[in-house]
Amino acid sequence: MSGVDTGGAAAGPAVRTGPAAGAGGAAGTGADTAVVTGIGVAAPNGLGTEAWWAATLRGESGIRPITRYDATKYPVRLAGLIPDFDAAAHLPGRLLPQTDRVTRLAVAAADWALADSGADPAELPEYGMSVVTSNATGGFEFTHREARKLWTKGPQHVSVYESFAWFYAANTGQISIRHGMRGPGSVLVADQAGGLDALGHARRTLRGGSSLVVSGGVESAFDPWGLVAHLSGGGVSTVADPTRAYLPFDTGAAGHVPGEGGAVLIVESAAAAAARGAHQVYGEIAGYAATFDPAPGSGRPPGLERAARLALSDAGLAAGDIDVVFADAAGVRERDDAEAAAIEALFGPYGVPVSVPKTLTGRLTGGGPPLDTAAALLSVRDGVLPAAAHVTRPVPGHRLDLVRGEPRPLRVRAALVLARGHGGFNSALVVRAVEPGRGAARGTTRPSVRETAREDRP
Repeated sequence: MSGVDTGGAAAGPAVRTGPAAGAGGAAGTGADTAVVTGIGVAAPNGLGTEAWWAATLRGESGIRPITRYDATKYPVRLAGLIPDFDAAAHLPGRLLPQTDRVTRLAVAAADWALADSGADPAELPEYGMSVVTSNATGGFEFTHREARKLWTKGPQHVSVYESFAWFYAANTGQISIRHGMRGPGSVLVADQAGGLDALGHARRTLRGGSSLVVSGGVESAFDPWGLVAHLSGGGVSTVADPTRAYLPFDTGAAGHVPGEGGAVLIVESAAAAAARGAHQVYGEIAGYAATFDPAPGSGRPPGLERAARLALSDAGLAAGDIDVVFADAAGVRERDDAEAAAIEALFGPYGVPVSVPKTLTGRLTGGGPPLDTAAALLSVRDGVLPAAAHVTRPVPGHRLDLVRGEPRPLRVRAALVLARGHGGFNSALVVRAVEPGRGAARGTTRPSVRETAREDRP
């Protein structure tokens, strides 16, 4: 689990401790400032960060029919799937028999992120490098195949690698081994929320003495066993049309489409990045917080708004400093209503642009929020917000300034990323620009509501 319940005070949901607690305030250049210097993406609509980002801005979807096996027996026949990943082209042959598809994707994304950052693990202290990832499904395909061998051929045919290839921590372990990273390693398991928990814990790991953390999340569980597991969690859309299956905040919302992939980020202390001459900084992980929802029937509010407020406080920012929110976007009316209410309570009606790029990939469990964080950082870099795909009939009562139709040009200096997990997990992360000589941007001024929200207002 990613944290513990610290109590059930009547004033609000419990706060999950651990990955993230710490002082906020303005960004600096010291050991306590966590900056992102590299991004690696494996997503249904693009392999590699720039390919995925370009496809996202073009509105290209990776939601497609399941074709790896006959899916006609299942009520769900769509998923966000990566069609063209050739593991043998990206990884050494010795790793292939040891790993599930999810780990192959994670290792490749970590390689790309390290290359993007310019950091060479061979030149850095091995105990100063750590790996912190999120994973909620484990190596389903690998373990299903080996279990089938056990049932049909006997135990002597089961791969010895089954002992660890199925495990949630396999991604962390294989990345650590591959790059000689001997610092503290962790895996966070909290469904979608775990993806932000991993990044929050990466920041905490830096504060504990590491100088570089490979962090984020990647998921893949789409063999028949994995698909049934997605179905058992509830909220999965059974709509057969890829353009109508996943419509968060839309009157036609009918659930979400599950997907595979995610993002891996290189998170460094600002001082360590400067010392090695890092050639780029995408932004700072400025704030993080997490809460639990209260028990059903308690009469207390959900914990998402509180998580967002705590993350802003941790970052030393006010709601008016946030330029965009990357929404959790469950695609289930009740949960969309709750998130819309939380965003409105924090920012006011139509008070901040809301971006939902995951409409092009589906919800990637623990891999989705790191991918949203990558989108937030690239929005900071490029001054553009990705649009929600196919959301044509926003729910009138939500009063959200949804970015839809076309990407929206906007100077972004601070972004809030939201995530929720099955069972009541809530997480929020704030990223912001780091301006040379000034630290993070403060006091951001956005265009007025009239300029940014016209298309969604009643």
